[in-house]
Amino acid sequence: MRIDWRAISGPALTAATASIAFIVDRHFVAVPNPAPLFVCIVALAASISGITSGLISAAIAVASSAVFFLGHRAMPGYDTSDLARMGLLAATAAGTAVITGVLRQKWIDAFAWEQKHHATSARLSAALDQVDIGIVLLGPDTRAEFINRAFRDYFRLSDQQADSQPPFIALMYHGRDTGAWELPEDELGDFIARRTEAMRTGDSTPININLTSGEVLRFSCTALPDGGRMLSYTPVTDLVRHNDDPASADYYRSLRGGDRYFARQLRAAE
Repeated sequence: MRIDWRAISGPALTAATASIAFIVDRHFVAVPNPAPLFVCIVALAASISGITSGLISAAIAVASSAVFFLGHRAMPGYDTSDLARMGLLAATAAGTAVITGVLRQKWIDAFAWEQKHHATSARLSAALDQVDIGIVLLGPDTRAEFINRAFRDYFRLSDQQADSQPPFIALMYHGRDTGAWELPEDELGDFIARRTEAMRTGDSTPININLTSGEVLRFSCTALPDGGRMLSYTPVTDLVRHNDDPASADYYRSLRGGDRYFARQLRAAE
């Protein structure tokens, strides 16, 4: 049978402390009341192994204190002050065990929930990295809390830039600086201003964005309950560029998408 050392460590430490106090007090030097030390040990026991271990340690502490008080009296028995001190110790030790044990359980539950939430977020992020729709999640302060792989490919955004949680306006200027949009130079400023204002107001009207690579993305903004935004960039090149010869669709897509098209095809094959 496997022994739970965590469960017995608190009671064992309480008993060991009481034994050492008795030996030192009887054979070496007078020892003051060890009750405060017992309360600390009870708190340690409850924090390590829970309420049960803490209460057992508290019972050992009260019993040891009763013997300790008896050894310090000239006359047999206990007076009122001894009983009051033992009662106070019992209440303090038991309360410490219960409170510490409850806090420990709440911490364990919170940690388990956080681990589960983190695992779910990791799976969701991995799933969103597999789709061709560019997705950006903005916090209430308009900083990008998540940018999936498709968006990074469409706008040539490095992992370092994406992971730094850039604000939305920085993403717009990055698209301008890399020449991502199929727009005249003198229209870029107005385009950025209109897209930023639409994002701030939560305008969900979809628009088509032409990229210099030849791809067309349908942009949509969704307002989230916490004040953030979800931005989606859906590829609609095949729907918009309907004049292409269907037999040469792969050829045209390769010209428009360049390395990004082949990269997504390779990921899909894997």
